[in-house]
Amino acid sequence: MKKTYLTALLTSTLLAGPALAQTTLTIESWRNDDLVIWQDSIIPAFNAQHPDITVVFSPSAPAEYNAVLNSKLSAGSAGDLITCRPFDASLELFNQGHLADLTDLAGMSNFSDVAKSAWQTDDGAASFCVPMASVIHGFIYNADAFEALGIDVPATEAEFYAALDKIKADGTYIPLAMGTNDQWEAATMGYNNIGPTYWKGEEGRRALIAGEQKLTDPQWVAPFEQLAKWKDYLGDGFEAQTYPDSQNLFTLGRAAVYPAGSWEISGFNTQADFKMGAFAPPVAAAGDTCYISDHTDIAIGLNAASPNAEAARVFLDWVGSPAFATLYANALPGFFSLNSTPVEMEDPLAQEFVSWRGKCEPTIRSTYQILSRGTPNLENETWNASANVIRGSETPADAAKRLQDGLASWYDPQK
Repeated sequence: MKKTYLTALLTSTLLAGPALAQTTLTIESWRNDDLVIWQDSIIPAFNAQHPDITVVFSPSAPAEYNAVLNSKLSAGSAGDLITCRPFDASLELFNQGHLADLTDLAGMSNFSDVAKSAWQTDDGAASFCVPMASVIHGFIYNADAFEALGIDVPATEAEFYAALDKIKADGTYIPLAMGTNDQWEAATMGYNNIGPTYWKGEEGRRALIAGEQKLTDPQWVAPFEQLAKWKDYLGDGFEAQTYPDSQNLFTLGRAAVYPAGSWEISGFNTQADFKMGAFAPPVAAAGDTCYISDHTDIAIGLNAASPNAEAARVFLDWVGSPAFATLYANALPGFFSLNSTPVEMEDPLAQEFVSWRGKCEPTIRSTYQILSRGTPNLENETWNASANVIRGSETPADAAKRLQDGLASWYDPQK
């Protein structure tokens, strides 16, 4: 009887083995300020359904992510799951064989063709990342500071600079919280935030891709001319100010306006002890059409070399579910779901950002699709040019010419 019992116990253990086998998945990401949310909210929700799969969120600094990820992929040390930037950067990883084809993943059926387009081959035949969210650009402001100084929320350029002048004259707050040390924020929250207003969103972006407009045209130089004006409203030592420094200046109540992406909302909610509001990029004159960058921002794919592909696909299927969409959009307000299932958002600041979709024409960042496939890389060059223009080390016209010359050196429609 003892032998029979031991045999039965061994048999049941062996049968249960595969289901109970613990698999660990590592996620590569540039969202280093989301670490706590992944650890405290997102991963526990997944583990409630899949306790046999351990998930480790392992981010890098945003400005270093591309280089770090490429190095890890080349060395064979990258994580199982790769957080995907939109369009060219991720397409290149797929073309190099680093990202697996996820076209047949069940969860992909929950996304429209538009939502998937940022992570597909040009012909749409293969999808290689599961869409997670888009982000919207604009400005977040200290509503308490505006009230104390009697400043109305600006809608036009004139009102925007009048507000900054009033804040500067008062001296209590730095008017704009932005630095140029990390460069990418000057381009992402500067140039590609206000730029669509001048090149008219998709009209200009598509014309640039088609070779019908050039970066030296007035509508493409204009955003740099605006950025050059921002220098007078930044804090002392802004040249050495990093992205985290800018975040801290605002959340500590030392700066009144933060050129922003909606991704800041969740972090700012926990760190700022004052009321916040948001406004869209100002238009030239009252009544003009407003434009916003509503950018397909983040997705997640499978490292083609992962030894844990089966477990990774389970996780990716969950990421494609309506349940994840609701969780993610509310755990990280300001990351707006791309899932076809509508998501109800609770955060008032997130609701303000997303309300602009009903008022403004949407576009995506000008450098992300097609135009950053060559060398020099237009996206990275725009980082540097935007920072230089704000610092005053390069004129708007010179910056635009340098970008145009670089693009024309490899992109046939611009030659």
